[in-house]
Amino acid sequence: MFKLLQSFFGGNETRGRYPESLIEMAIERAVDGTDSRLRLLPGYRKRLRAPVIQAIDHVVALVDDLPAPLAASRDGFNADPRLATLFVSAAQMLEVLGHDRAMLEYLSGSSGLADRLTALLLVERIEKNALGMELAGDQVRRDVAQLTVSFRNHRLVDVADSEAESRRLLKRRAFDHLLTLALARIAEAREERTDLARQRDVLRHKLATLERSGWSFEAGEATPPAPVSLQSELTDIETQLERLGSDAGVLSSHLDIVVEQLAQAEQLLQGDTFRMRLDSMNVQRDALDETGRDIELPEICNARGRRNVLLLISVIPGELPPRENLLASAYRYL
Repeated sequence: MFKLLQSFFGGNETRGRYPESLIEMAIERAVDGTDSRLRLLPGYRKRLRAPVIQAIDHVVALVDDLPAPLAASRDGFNADPRLATLFVSAAQMLEVLGHDRAMLEYLSGSSGLADRLTALLLVERIEKNALGMELAGDQVRRDVAQLTVSFRNHRLVDVADSEAESRRLLKRRAFDHLLTLALARIAEAREERTDLARQRDVLRHKLATLERSGWSFEAGEATPPAPVSLQSELTDIETQLERLGSDAGVLSSHLDIVVEQLAQAEQLLQGDTFRMRLDSMNVQRDALDETGRDIELPEICNARGRRNVLLLISVIPGELPPRENLLASAYRYL
């Protein structure tokens, strides 16, 4: 049975040196995450082994290369200009982090909180050309062409009580993201036959379900379904696929797509760095402008053209705003 929440990376992998158990689990996860009927093809494990190892190599390097967590605290906000670039103020930063869905889920399900929590912060970056004002000596110049940078849709993923655990979860998420890209390629294939069109619809349903469950870096639903509900939905999808049959030619083409996508992991999920000199209003400044500060932020870009700033952060739970008691709030309005 497809195990949505199964353990995967151990957290201490060294690139190029993985236990056989990890490779086997990754191969089976690649099948479960795309088309489970691939197991009907002879030699599917052998075909997938090399590209799976390539994908593991890439996600391990991608996550291990992320800088150490940035202290997203009141003191940290004043000490590091990257936080002031991403948030308006320390209070707004803590408000956003404290009301983030992933953070609330972790806090509500955790007993005995750690002094610090670690998570990956994902933020969309928007650049815009506009006309603004600029001070030149004692003169105010108007209608000056400027490039402004804004950041929106801040969200957390993989909240954990240690940096090591967050990195482990991120490796799994990055690998799963590659699988969703492969599944999307399979589901996008144009098929004329009615039975194959039905398969495509079921696979699209599976893709949407996996993305809702956090198998990628994309933003999910405001309130994702419970794990038990997701597991039931995925089991139903697998049953539908089995009933639709197993045309060897179709499955072979699906396997080809998975092999190709995993072998191209470095091109499909790329790490990058955003570098720009910005002032306190996030307006680009030249190298000699003393009002600017050099900002570097790691980013990730996938094959769909989606790009996000990604930053490991550490959070002090005691600095977050108190969680709202929904029952008490309801009574206030009665």
